[in-house]
Parts: sequence; structure tokens; C-alpha cells
Amino acid sequence: MSPYTKSPWIIPSPISHKLSKNGLIGSISREEGHVYSIAASGDFLYTGSDSKNVRVWKNLKEFSGFKSNSGLVKAIVVCGEKIFTCHQDGKIRVWTISTRNPSVYRRVGTLPTLKDCVKGSFNPKNYVEVRRHRNVLRIKHFDAVSCLSLNQDQGLLYSGSWDKTLKVWRVSDYKCLESINAHDDAINSVVTGFDSLVFTGSADGTVKAWRRELQGRGTRHFLVQTLLKHENAVTALSVNQESAVIYCGSSDGLVNFWEREKFLSHGGVLRGHKLAVLCLASAGNLVFSGSADKSICVWRREGGGFHTCLAVLTGHGGPVKCLAVKGDQESDEGDQRWIVYSGSLDKSVKVWRVTENAPKCREYPSPRLGFSSHTQNKRQHHG
Repeated sequence: MSPYTKSPWIIPSPISHKLSKNGLIGSISREEGHVYSIAASGDFLYTGSDSKNVRVWKNLKEFSGFKSNSGLVKAIVVCGEKIFTCHQDGKIRVWTISTRNPSVYRRVGTLPTLKDCVKGSFNPKNYVEVRRHRNVLRIKHFDAVSCLSLNQDQGLLYSGSWDKTLKVWRVSDYKCLESINAHDDAINSVVTGFDSLVFTGSADGTVKAWRRELQGRGTRHFLVQTLLKHENAVTALSVNQESAVIYCGSSDGLVNFWEREKFLSHGGVLRGHKLAVLCLASAGNLVFSGSADKSICVWRREGGGFHTCLAVLTGHGGPVKCLAVKGDQESDEGDQRWIVYSGSLDKSVKVWRVTENAPKCREYPSPRLGFSSHTQNKRQHHG
């Protein structure tokens, strides 16, 4: 149990004598596998597990689901009526919702497409040597696809893999436009950012920034900057589009960040976890970090790059592997609230409501109901 007993998220109401609108609001689980991936879109929540299933939830109740033939579900991206999933078996699968029955999902493709594989197989120049005496098509991932990120404005999907490559796909026809030898070790995270930048994080300890630029008659991604290079594996990335900040979680439990207004110079380090940071998400002025220590730190970005840890959400029985955030429709004017979904290796998903305007910790003692907050003076960090 956490030694901290004060929380700004749980506030007894003098009127209803119930908990406030902040805190743990639900939990969903199925005894079928660890939750490795999660995505929220509209009224629906998508969760992927090592059982190869993708479950679809609505109002915290199971609504539908679909299953791939093979491969643990590593990441989920929703693009309109299409759902992209990437898998341990090195494939990216595409699903759509049935027009006749919204609870029915069907697979409509795999990246790369069979047509592109056959077409490219006749040209020896389309092959790359991945191991001794083993060649594969350049457009194929030959190891687990660990992460996906969508640039909806440009209609591009990015995939990162344990094969050390970053691939760029056109959403409209599933064509692989580019394959980049991006890192010296497995890519664990990819995220599209501001100023047409794409960020990749790898087990080689680096974070790299890439930009798509014109070259000849087409476009190509070029390495702009290596933001970080250290001994610990980079495990998660998240971009706050509004404040133009890139956050990086690593196996040492730290969260580093860089700011556009400072020309992507290092902004500081957030120290809130005892074990590896496994996932990150950001929304508004908040950034959330999930860890192998089973907790989620909630950070608020203040002026000048200053960050305050508002709370530490606890209650999962296993490492927190994935996070998703969406705006709370019940937010009041001047009080932005967010719904946070956390998936864990304890086979459950927990649902939290948090506010950016948290009251001071010392004002509201609370019982231990699954999450707690460190006092602010212990968790304030500036670069």
C-alpha cells in the first residue's frame, strides 16, 4: 500500500456525502489475457491483449470484439471507420465496422498487402538482408510491430518494430511509402508531433526526431535531431500538441521532456516511479505516466516548463502497460476534466476521472481507496 494518505482526487461532498467527480469511476476485466494496448474513440474503448483478442467496450460494458489469427496485440489506432492493430507476429491488420451491424467488425486488409508483396517480390532490389542467408522484402516487418502512430492530416500511419525499422504507410491504399533503418535496437515507441515531426524511441537508449521533406518527385523522412542518448531503454513517448512538448519514459523510471519553444532543448526530468515507465499519455496541461511499479503519476505542466505531480493513482495489481485519455463531457467551464483509461498486466482496465484544477493536497484527507497523492513539495520538478 502507498504510504501517502492525502489525495486531491477524493473529496467528501458535504451535500451528497459521496465522493467527488474525481477519482476511480470504474474497472473492467476479462480473464483472458494481459492488457497490452488501449485506444479510446467516441463512445468506444478498444483493448488488446496477449489472447489475440481486441475487445470493444461501451459505457464500461462489453459491446463487441474481434480476433486475429495470430499475434499478441501490441497497439491500436482508430482512424475514422478503420481500426489498425499491430501484432507480435510482425503484421499490421486493418478492421472496419459493418455498416449493417455496428457491433460486427471484419478484417479488410493486412499491411503490407498481398498485392504489394507479390509485386515487389520479383525485384531483387526490394529485399534486405536481415540475418545471415535470410532476405526479406523491405516493405515487411520481420519482427514484432511494437507501436503505431497516425498523422490524420497527412493520411499517414507510422509503425515501429523490434526489427529496428520505422515504416511509413499511406492510409488510403495501405501502400508502404518508406522504410527507415532508424535505430540500432528495437523501436519501442513512435509518435507524430508538431511541425511535421515524428519521434521514435528505442531500446538503444535514444530518442530521434524525423521530418518529412520533399526529395525529387516524392517525399522522404530525414533525421533532424537525436534528443536523447543514454544507457537505459526508451520505453514510451507522448506529445502534447498544445504546448508542443515531447515526453519520454525510460526503463530507469524517469520521464524526460523537450520543448519546442526552446528549440527542442532538454526541459527537465520528472521523477515519480521506482521502476520502468511503460506508457505515457498527455492531454491539456496534464501528462500521465504508467509504470511497472503498478502506479500512474499525474503531472501538471505549469508556466516555464515547471511540472507538479498532482497525484499517484494506484490500485492495479500488475504493471500499467497502456494509457488512453479523452475529454470528460461533464467538464465545467474553467475546470477541464479528463477520463483516463489504464490497462494493466493484471488483466484489468481501470477508468479514472481527473481534473486539471486539483485542490491542495493538505486540505482533503481521505481513506485509502486505491490511489493517493504525494505532497507537492516532494514532486515538483523543473529542468
